[in-house]
Amino acid sequence: MEDSAIIDLYWSRDQRAIEETAGKYGPFLHTLVWNILRSQSDAEECINDTYLRAWNAIPPARPAALRAWLGRIARNLSLDRWKEGRTRKRGGGGAEILLGELEDCVPAPRGVEQHLEDLEIAALISAFLRRLPAESRGIFLRRYWYGLDLADIAAERGCGVGKVKSSLFRTRKALRAYLEKEGVFL
Repeated sequence: MEDSAIIDLYWSRDQRAIEETAGKYGPFLHTLVWNILRSQSDAEECINDTYLRAWNAIPPARPAALRAWLGRIARNLSLDRWKEGRTRKRGGGGAEILLGELEDCVPAPRGVEQHLEDLEIAALISAFLRRLPAESRGIFLRRYWYGLDLADIAAERGCGVGKVKSSLFRTRKALRAYLEKEGVFL
């Protein structure tokens, strides 16, 4: 079913909207959430919460890119759940490793009052990523947005893990230099 038809189901408050969303985007959402949480029960709960948020947001929202919109909701819910679990118990997980790799080139959060600055930094990171070659951008996004393992990225790209690691290292280094040039102090 086309995204526009799924969105129309939401607008008409038809319960099939959830079924169609799950059928079309369930595997994508599961992979995204699993790569952050590494817990089946937490992943299922976040996916169900994603469907609930979509149900409550459409209408009035009419997302132009349903997959990306759902992915953003699921990713944010997963990161919130991961942070909540991390405060309860300190331990390693998928997201902790990913965020640890980025800590040298992305400033640490400083509270709610920094929300506008965070939006500006996000815009700078987006601009930086748009300037990257497609391969470097794809590797970076698969690692830090989708949370894929290095081996999975390498297999997807048909290259070795070492090439993926090198690409990520160079991209993080370039990102740090770009942010510092733009006045973001790390």
